[in-house]
Amino acid sequence: MHPSEEPAGTVVSMWRYPVKSMQGEEIDQAEITGRGVLGDRAYAVLDRQTGHIASAKHPGKWGALLACRAAFAGPPRPSAPLPPVWITLPDGAVVSSAQPDVDRALSRALGRDVALVSRAPEAATREADRSPVDGSAAPATIVEEPMALAAPAGTFFDVAAVHVLTTATLDRLRDLHPSGRVEAPRFRPNLVVATAPGERRFVENDWIGRALVIAAEVRLDVIDPCPRCVVPTLAQGDLPRDPGLLRALARHNAVASATVAPGVVFPAVAGVYATVRGEGAICRGAAVRLDAAPLSPPR
Repeated sequence: MHPSEEPAGTVVSMWRYPVKSMQGEEIDQAEITGRGVLGDRAYAVLDRQTGHIASAKHPGKWGALLACRAAFAGPPRPSAPLPPVWITLPDGAVVSSAQPDVDRALSRALGRDVALVSRAPEAATREADRSPVDGSAAPATIVEEPMALAAPAGTFFDVAAVHVLTTATLDRLRDLHPSGRVEAPRFRPNLVVATAPGERRFVENDWIGRALVIAAEVRLDVIDPCPRCVVPTLAQGDLPRDPGLLRALARHNAVASATVAPGVVFPAVAGVYATVRGEGAICRGAAVRLDAAPLSPPR
């Protein structure tokens, strides 16, 4: 261990989401590239009418996306074309990204004219419900927002390529919201890090502006807190709808942006965004270390 590094925890689960806003797949090994977990957000659904990328952040229009599940037909390999993606639709039907009629099948399932795309249009945008998190009965506030704010051009990330969440944050939320089911998949992380036993606080807040070192080569620069939207409150898989989760989070963890929107305080935060400085392979059980030195510009 480098003298400037200290133990931060262990990778206990990893996830990739082959199609943006659909449920994804838990994996035991991941190749971390400059575009995040290999295969993560490889595809998205494009609304042909508006030109926006479909996002469950606007559940009134795209709530059915979270009822779909996407998984690769085989493990993605570095320096090889990505394998096709199998998409399980809300009615249980399964389609492949390689099928010539996949757009028609998705349009029928989602109720809009859509296309499955593998590269984001220039200046890609999405719609998001930014209604107050206090649970007020005001009408939904739908806004148009840019994507890939701190991610490579042409990708489908909302902000950065990697999202990290800790067991400490999940346990803290369970304490704050005991009536809910606080599970990692609600928050759609890429990496879940198990912190020290008994740790029950929003520990990732202390990682902003530092780097996480995983295995021999992977280095992730933690750039910003991850503000939560309506998505963690929505029903997905066997998790029920839970609007109280966001209200509990908002009462206890507001954090200022460090990079994407300096000076802006995000009212409900869980987890952090990271960019990739060092690429490599990681697996479940890998040790995670925190570099105590502040981030410096890449060479």
